[in-house]
Amino acid sequence: MQPQRRSFLRDAASLALLAAGAARGAPNGAYPFSLGVASGSPLPDSVILWTRIISDPLGGAPAAPVALAVRWEVAHDQAFRSIAARGSAIAVPALAHSVHVDVSGLAPGRWYWYRFMLGDAVSPVGRTRTAPAPDSMPALLKLAVASCQHWEFGSYAAHRHIAAAAPDLVAFLGDYIYEWGPYSLRHPAAARRTSESFTLDEYRARYGQYKSDRDLQAAHLAAPWIVTWDDHEVANDYAGERDERLDPRFAQRRAAAYQAFYEHMPLRVAPGPGGFGGLRMYQRYDWGRLARFHVLDDRQYRAAQPCTPAGRGGSSSVTRACAERMAAGRAMLGAEQEAWLARGLATSGARWNILAQQTPMAQSSQVPVAAPGDGRFWTDGWDGYPAARARVFGALLASRAANPVVLAGDVHTFYASDLKRDFYRPASGRNPILAAEFCGTSVTSSSRPQARTQQFVDMNPHTKYGRSDKRGFMLLELTPEQTRAIFVGLDEVRDPASGASVLARFLVEDGRPGVRQV
Repeated sequence: MQPQRRSFLRDAASLALLAAGAARGAPNGAYPFSLGVASGSPLPDSVILWTRIISDPLGGAPAAPVALAVRWEVAHDQAFRSIAARGSAIAVPALAHSVHVDVSGLAPGRWYWYRFMLGDAVSPVGRTRTAPAPDSMPALLKLAVASCQHWEFGSYAAHRHIAAAAPDLVAFLGDYIYEWGPYSLRHPAAARRTSESFTLDEYRARYGQYKSDRDLQAAHLAAPWIVTWDDHEVANDYAGERDERLDPRFAQRRAAAYQAFYEHMPLRVAPGPGGFGGLRMYQRYDWGRLARFHVLDDRQYRAAQPCTPAGRGGSSSVTRACAERMAAGRAMLGAEQEAWLARGLATSGARWNILAQQTPMAQSSQVPVAAPGDGRFWTDGWDGYPAARARVFGALLASRAANPVVLAGDVHTFYASDLKRDFYRPASGRNPILAAEFCGTSVTSSSRPQARTQQFVDMNPHTKYGRSDKRGFMLLELTPEQTRAIFVGLDEVRDPASGASVLARFLVEDGRPGVRQV
C-alpha cells in the first residue's frame, strides 16, 4: 500500500475508533452490501477489493457516525473451501464506509473468489484474478472496454453481456456517472436535466444510484477492472480547475467529486497531501510480457479549451482562425504525466503497449479539408490540443515501443483509426502509421445520427470505420501474434433484456501498425 494512502486511512480510522469504537454489525440491521463488491488494479501478487457498507443506495451521507469492522476472505474456489487470504478492514464514516483492501501474497496469473462479511450479512461473491508473472508470455488476454453510461438514457444490458463474455480484465474509460439527472432508482427514465451534483453527499448518492444496477454489479463480479475518469464524474467539459460556469469555487466541487470517485472504485491510488484536491490516476499495469497498460488522465492537468465564447468555459468547434489551439505549450496530460508516459514506453518490453485513455486521438474534422491546416475541430478532445498530441506521438516514435494500441471512449461512437503524425498526408515512410486506435461507443449515452458519422469517416481518411447508432462495448483479444478488436452493439439499449451482436471486427498484427477490418 502506498505510504500516503496508508497514512490517510490510518488517521481516518483512528479518529473514528476513538470517537465510537468499531461496530461489528450493520447499524440498522438492513442488508449492508446494496452496492455489491468489486475488484481491480491487479498486480502479479495482489489485487484491490472494494465494497461500501450502505443499505440505502441513494443515501449520500454515512448512515451512522461509527466505524465498522468488515471481514473479508479470498479463496481458491467459489465455495470457499480453500482460503487463500482473510482479514478485516475498518470502514470509516469519513470515507462513506467504503472499503479498499490491498490483498497481497497471491500467486500470479490465478483466478480467485472473494467476499465481505459484516455481522451475519455476507456480500455477493466476486471473481478476480492476478496479473501474470512478469517474465511470462500469456497466450491470450481477453479485455472488455466500456465507457459513458448515463443512467437515464438506457438500461445497462451492455454490462450483462460483458459479464457473460467472461473477460480476464475490464477497462472503463470514463463517465462512470453523469453529474446530472433525477436521483431515482428507476432506470431507464425520462432524461430531464434536474438535480445536478455539487456536494460530496450528492456525488455519493449519484454513485449509489448507478451502482445499484444489477447488471453493472454483475460486470464487477466477473473480473477485475482498471479505471480512469473523464469529465462527467465531476462536471461537463471541465479542464483542470475550470468548469463551464467559470465558478470560482469549482476546485471545492472537484475535490468532492474526486473523493466520491475514490470511495466507489477499486483503485490503487492515494489522495495527495492536501486530501482529495488531486488524485494521481495515471498508472501502469503489466500483463506479463504480453501487454503493458498505460492508463492516462487527460482531465486533471489539461489547459483550458481554446477560443471559448465569452463568459463560459468548456468546448466549442473552431477553425484555423483559432490560433490559440495551435499553441506549442498547451497541455492535455501535463508535463509530469507526459514524462511518465515517455518513460513507460521507453522501458516497455511488452509485445503490446495499450494506451487506455478517454477520448479519440485521431484527428476528426467536421468539414471537408481542402488543404493542410483546414478543418473544423471540437476542442474538448485531442483536436483541441494538437501540440500535446504531437508530443505523445513523438514519444511513441522515439521509444520504439512495440505495437502501440490506443483505446478511447467519450464520443459515444465506435471508431477504428490509424494514427500518424501528419493527418493531412497519406501514410508513408516519412509519415508512418504509429498506432491503431479503437474507440468504443457508450453503454447508454446518446450520439449523433449515423449519416453524420459516416460523413466524418469520409472526410477523415485515416478513420476506417464509424458507427454511432448503437450502444454497447468493445472486446479485445490479445495474443503474441495479433490483437483482435470486436465492436459489440445492443439491439435496443432501453430494454434490459436486449440481445447484442457483433457489428465489426478488426485485426492488428504484431509488427504491422494500423487497423484492418476482417
